[in-house]
Amino acid sequence: MEKHFRELVNIVKKLRAPDGCPWDRQQTLYSLKEYLIEEVFELVDAIDKKDIENIKEELGDLLLHVILHSIIAEEKNLFTLNDVIKSISEKLVRRHPHVFGDTKVESTDEVMVNWEKIKKVEKKNRSILDEIPNGLPSIQKALKLQERARKVGFDWDSADDCLQKVNEEFKEFMDAVSSNNKDEISHELGDLFFALINFSRFVKINPDESLRKTNERFLKRFNYIEKKLHENNLTFDDVTIDDLNKYWDEAKKIVG
Repeated sequence: MEKHFRELVNIVKKLRAPDGCPWDRQQTLYSLKEYLIEEVFELVDAIDKKDIENIKEELGDLLLHVILHSIIAEEKNLFTLNDVIKSISEKLVRRHPHVFGDTKVESTDEVMVNWEKIKKVEKKNRSILDEIPNGLPSIQKALKLQERARKVGFDWDSADDCLQKVNEEFKEFMDAVSSNNKDEISHELGDLFFALINFSRFVKINPDESLRKTNERFLKRFNYIEKKLHENNLTFDDVTIDDLNKYWDEAKKIVG
């Protein structure tokens, strides 16, 4: 493994060299952000599809980003790839005293409690919310905010309390809709989303996964409609909304 890793590092360094690739030489830590995010989502997609070969490929693409970012930083005397590896190694040892030290734990819950205690010591005098990245997708960020608040006791007592909050926020959203004030509608819609995510957390359902599956169902059903139109030599301009709804109902029975 060490041989192949060194070979990959040398390849990336060659790409960044004066006689290397113009595109790679032009990149910065900031210009690579969009590509890094894209690679993460491609990996997630491969995992969802259980495509092992693609998972392997996408993990390689992510590894490339780790190395490329580190080499760019090293060129600017910010940090090195060795610094990155050393930092994560030290963090893993420090946050697993039950493995590398004398701490005793009986469950994963105890592991997580210790993890948070250690993080508090490491990040003292900082807000418990500071470590949540601004760039997280909104659903994931809402979950992270709620989880961090829960760990210090700022949380609902039960799922029923959460559901009551959902109903309250829905009423406020409908009042905003009635007022026809876009700012108010946006505000209350955000509150409603946040309350729904909180409820999903209490009933242990991943809201992002739920929405992803809904997107997939919509895609399959819409593709079914397109297929039926094509089979009948029709376009969307040739049919009514009632026709489309009929195909949609068929799709729900056939493709799920």
